[in-house]
Amino acid sequence: MTLVDQALAESKTGEGSRAEKVTTATFVYQHLRRDILKGELKPGQKLQIDQVAARYSAGTNPVREALNRLSSERLVDRHEQRGFSVPQLSLESLRELVKTHCWLEAKALEESIANRTQAWEDNVILTYHRLSRTKVRLPEDGGDNSEWEIKHRAFHNALIAACGSSLLINYCNEMMDHAERYRYISMIIATTPRRDSNEEHRLIMEATIDGNVELAKEHLVSQYQTTLRLLEEQLEIVGAA
Repeated sequence: MTLVDQALAESKTGEGSRAEKVTTATFVYQHLRRDILKGELKPGQKLQIDQVAARYSAGTNPVREALNRLSSERLVDRHEQRGFSVPQLSLESLRELVKTHCWLEAKALEESIANRTQAWEDNVILTYHRLSRTKVRLPEDGGDNSEWEIKHRAFHNALIAACGSSLLINYCNEMMDHAERYRYISMIIATTPRRDSNEEHRLIMEATIDGNVELAKEHLVSQYQTTLRLLEEQLEIVGAA
């Protein structure tokens, strides 16, 4: 049984029976997207349709559909007459990404605080608690950092959930996708510096719950700027090497 066949079978039985049936194209999309975000498919790597189909035990048509979908999300580059590739990473694009992400998420946070409800506050506190209890796993610690990434995204999505704009939330998530690629790449370097991310998130959470808009935005932007500074250092090390 291929990977795709197994996924399709699981979608029809047990817990999978309660979910929407997984199509082959969706399976390829999800796994290809994961491998790009984690850096298992390297920046600049060509994504030849036959090779991608073999990697995920799928047909060429579902692979084309998945690649086109990822291209629309800017997680795959599409080149006329030259096919598809994994987007390159650069300091210039990283700086633009962080600047734009700060603009969008700070505005979404401001609007969420203005539209605050008890349920929203409870979810911000809950997602912070779950994130704070999840360890950031660097390569020397062993293991996969996916659990932390999931909890991290859940916390930031909770912060902006009441902003009143699904489009703004989607844009923020797109920015987080691209930032995740840089984090995974930087974490393969043994010299990645430690940071107290729990404290950074606590400051954001407390200012948010207190309704202090400017302080909450300040802590949010400060966290992303710290991430930018650390990633710049790591990318410069890679460039020098």
